Amino acid sequence: MGDIEISREDIQTSATAVNKFHIDGIAGPDTDLTKEDDEEHIQVHVTSETQKMIYSVSDVPPFYVTFGLAMQQVLVSMSRCLSVTLVFTECICAGDKELLKTQILSSTMFVTGLSTVLMSTFGVRLPIFQGPDPSYLIPLLTMSSFSEWKCPTQESLAQLYENSTMNASVNTRGLLQVPDEFIINKIQQLMGSLMLAGVIHTLVGATGLVGLLLRFIGPVTIVPAISLAGLFLSKAASKFAETHWGIAVITAAITFVLSINMSNVSTPFPSWSRQKGFHVSWTSNHKTFAVMIAIVIGWALSGILTVAGGLSPDPKNIQYFARTDSRTYVISDTSWFSFPYPGQFGMPQINAFAVTSFLISTILSVTDSIGDYSACARTAYVPPPPAHAVNRGISVEGVMVFLAGGLGIGHGTSSYGYNIAMIGLTKVSSRRVLQVTGAMFVLLSIFTKLGAVFVTIPYSVLGGSMIILFGPLVGFILSNVQVLDLSSTRNIAIIGLSLFVGFMVPHWITTRPEAVKTGSPGADNFLKILLSNPMLIGGVIACFLDNTTPGTRHERGLDWWEDGYSTSAEDPYIEGKEMYDPLFIPQRLRMSNWSRFIPVIPNNRPASKQQYV
Repeated sequence: MGDIEISREDIQTSATAVNKFHIDGIAGPDTDLTKEDDEEHIQVHVTSETQKMIYSVSDVPPFYVTFGLAMQQVLVSMSRCLSVTLVFTECICAGDKELLKTQILSSTMFVTGLSTVLMSTFGVRLPIFQGPDPSYLIPLLTMSSFSEWKCPTQESLAQLYENSTMNASVNTRGLLQVPDEFIINKIQQLMGSLMLAGVIHTLVGATGLVGLLLRFIGPVTIVPAISLAGLFLSKAASKFAETHWGIAVITAAITFVLSINMSNVSTPFPSWSRQKGFHVSWTSNHKTFAVMIAIVIGWALSGILTVAGGLSPDPKNIQYFARTDSRTYVISDTSWFSFPYPGQFGMPQINAFAVTSFLISTILSVTDSIGDYSACARTAYVPPPPAHAVNRGISVEGVMVFLAGGLGIGHGTSSYGYNIAMIGLTKVSSRRVLQVTGAMFVLLSIFTKLGAVFVTIPYSVLGGSMIILFGPLVGFILSNVQVLDLSSTRNIAIIGLSLFVGFMVPHWITTRPEAVKTGSPGADNFLKILLSNPMLIGGVIACFLDNTTPGTRHERGLDWWEDGYSTSAEDPYIEGKEMYDPLFIPQRLRMSNWSRFIPVIPNNRPASKQQYV
């Protein structure tokens, strides 16, 4: 019998029947969906249209496929959640407060999970993963270098406890701990500041100001600003990696080799099917789980060195945090269950510098997220998101930034570009996978003992993972230059100048703090903290020069979101733009005159024309 072509609508039925999927991490590499009947020898081939995506955005894969891919997303993203949490706790002088780290990590996972569910269900309705945004850490890293926010030394702590009624407490290394009141006060100042930034973030989306914002802020501004943020995070990564550079480098190298060097190599993986039972399949799982594999190997190497005496047991030695037994007490001291809630660290306060810096992070997060929406739609072979979908997506992000501020975790959430790349690997763009991923994160945030296990990972292993997680972040941002006219001297000069000054001014102000003298100590400190923020300096200079130097919209890359995708017969969309329609909005409201005044719902009036951001 000859070959039989089946349409996209039949893909799930055929895939379930043959039980042989092309999903990295679950089955094998590029393999046709086939089923051989012993009696009729029927062979089924999928048409070229179905090969684009095994499951499209609106499809619902079988439970085991959904669960497997969701778990994969959780494992790959967990390292970023942990890294951002640890950097934040170091900035607020809570490096020795292991139980507080667990609480903040649980809150971070809660916001991550909830924002991912809301984004894929009610927001832009694309399979977009929302995770902690490292760019919010830049203000904290710069603030921590100044006297008002600098962590107290052992001498100052001894004097503080001597002159107060507070009971002195020591950590496992025998060192005096920073008082809880000192740490909580910092968290409270960041809470109110981040909540205010979240309100503005929400209004940008809910009022439809995104289009106006994109008229002035484009790739020429985004590339130097966020690149400086990513490079500035190298200070935080080195602080963890220096506990044992050998383990850190090995962890980073394993991740790079598995994910990049062996990207076209298949490795054996145990599988099961109805036809073959348990057998070995050749897959690219090593690429999908590269980060987690490297962390496990690095953790095991730390354990071997700990047992063999290769790492110093002296709590005051820097290698102590590279040991696997340095903080295991956290697991037993942590409660089994905990539910994060707004105000868990007290009443919010507002810090003027934090508000200013968080607003810069928010604006850059908005523009970067819109680029991720476009990339996700292109990867999933669906139309570009219309204005109402983008507005909802930005609004959801803003609400989550507000919630993150209320929970006291010190950073907002934004879309992750590398999770979009996983859609191209797995050929599954179903939003159901992201909904289950978000639900998993919420459940993990409640089971705090599990979060405590991640907190005990040796610092050297975390340093290696930060190298490979924050490093490519700069590469992802630099990829935005592809929409610019790189033959334009204008663009090259602006980006280069912004990067150079963005490095130069913070270095100058941190080495010459006495250079700023306005006559007011408060104003001096405010200006010094602002000028020490590379993302702020580079972003402001790039935005100013980009909007004052003559150049066409195409030359500046401001028309990148207006470019549609190919709609030819050879490359059609898998789904229509109706996939972006919001839930629970009656058709009567969409058809009414009021719809044009509500930026987050589609305008379905016959005379109207759908606009794209």
